[in-house]
Amino acid sequence: MRGHVVLVTAIALLISASFSRAQQLPDDASRRQALELYRAGQEHMSAERFDKAAESFTAAIGKDPLLSVAHYQLGQAYMSLQRYASAVQAYQGTVESMKSLHALEQTNQFEVDKRRQETIRELRSELNGSGQKLDPLKRTKLEQRVSELEHERTSLGRPFQAPAFVLLAMGSAHFRNGDRDAAAAEWQAAVTVDPKLGEAHNNLAVLHMMNGRRSDAENAVTLAEKAGFKVNPQLKADISKLPR
Repeated sequence: MRGHVVLVTAIALLISASFSRAQQLPDDASRRQALELYRAGQEHMSAERFDKAAESFTAAIGKDPLLSVAHYQLGQAYMSLQRYASAVQAYQGTVESMKSLHALEQTNQFEVDKRRQETIRELRSELNGSGQKLDPLKRTKLEQRVSELEHERTSLGRPFQAPAFVLLAMGSAHFRNGDRDAAAAEWQAAVTVDPKLGEAHNNLAVLHMMNGRRSDAENAVTLAEKAGFKVNPQLKADISKLPR
């Protein structure tokens, strides 16, 4: 247990140190190296070598702390490794990298937009290169991330807002780590950003059901289904058994 706490602390310090260097965009060489490490991490993820993937994504972040997709995929790798506290840290790194880019874009729009286009190409490459092997849910999420990146420039001049898909993932990491309150806060934030995020509504329904809050659970199910999410019939059955 002590070793686990030390590891999580070390990850937090690494993220903090990275963002202390993230006041400016890295040079082109560092960016290229980061992308190569990111691609290696993606290959490890596809092969389910999640420990190796985590190493590659961490190395990519070391080269380019603003590579938000590497932070996010690091969180995904840790989720697969059931290292949920580490996943929370990685998702927080995703938000911080995006927030830093948003701030930098106010004064360096051309370079930040160039990076955004590179990231979109990486995600499209993952979509197009995976063929039929890509899980439908993962494909949908990748397409959503591409769409969000393509529309990000419209937020220039507005306050930073963490993307709903990152908040959704962070909530799941908190939930798996045993912190229901933090999970609820992140999922609620996610549906505030994107009311049509059915998966987050569904997750909130599960939490409300676990807390015996039938009315709230039923309302969350309604919102999830309205958004097009297929709610498990067993969940609705369990909710119906709660006292009114």
